[in-house]
Amino acid sequence: MGRQKLKKFAENESRNYIVEPGKPLFENIKGNWRKDVFKNNNPIVLELACGRGEYTTGLAQVYPNKNFIGVDIKGDRIWKGGNVVDEKGLTNAAFLRIHIQNLEQYFEAGEVDEIWIIHPDPRPKDRDAKRRMTHPRFLKMYKNLLKEGGLVRFKTDSKPLFEYSVETLVAEKIQLEAVTFDLYESDLLEEHHGIVTRYEKQFTELGHDVHYLKFRF
Repeated sequence: MGRQKLKKFAENESRNYIVEPGKPLFENIKGNWRKDVFKNNNPIVLELACGRGEYTTGLAQVYPNKNFIGVDIKGDRIWKGGNVVDEKGLTNAAFLRIHIQNLEQYFEAGEVDEIWIIHPDPRPKDRDAKRRMTHPRFLKMYKNLLKEGGLVRFKTDSKPLFEYSVETLVAEKIQLEAVTFDLYESDLLEEHHGIVTRYEKQFTELGHDVHYLKFRF
């Protein structure tokens, strides 16, 4: 492992708002996010597969009375989000370094108020369908983690993934609240508060449309 990566991991270790293997909080965080990390009873919002945490840190600045947690397995990506937390002095943003499929080990049923899924890996091969973040097995997990009526927001530039997601939600009889195949030409763009991920910037510069939907359980 290179020196720069070691330096980043050391900084992550020193940041109390990053919950990861090896830290005391990691084994006991389930059900205790408000008490042990945020020190308040505000709503909890997750950004899944958060990468650099652009939405975690961006939304935390827009909504100071909500708690935001970015979830990703890549420590060097989380480190970049941590830099923004430090730079902006955010007290309502945190990160959890795990694989997404293990979420239920770190959150109690009903502990989460809202979930954002922003430009996930589209997993285009049929054999990888179970790894798509709108596959029924993930939807079942989200339903368990969210409080009743909890909201999920999903954004992608992959039309095949978006169409698969809409079809899956309809088949699962889940309430679709809004759907657009062109977010940038929709009134729904306001919900994103000008937050654009690095990948989204690349996609749109190549002429890709951005698709967006939201649904409730």
